[in-house]
Amino acid sequence: MCRSIKTLRSLDPPATPIDVEAAARQFVRKISGYREPSKVNAVAFERAIADISDVSQALLDRLVVRG
Repeated sequence: MCRSIKTLRSLDPPATPIDVEAAARQFVRKISGYREPSKVNAVAFERAIADISDVSQALLDRLVVRG
């Protein structure tokens, strides 16, 4: 979990849903402190990844990139 989350803005070709989900998964791992959650926390862990993926994709869709 030491590496930085990859910047997804202005990629050529654009970031895929897989890229966005991978960044969200890495973020949730960092925040939660779990690489893999216990069975009791798995639903919350996966829901957080889905929520963060959705919000992240919405952000990327709305950004205005100059240049």
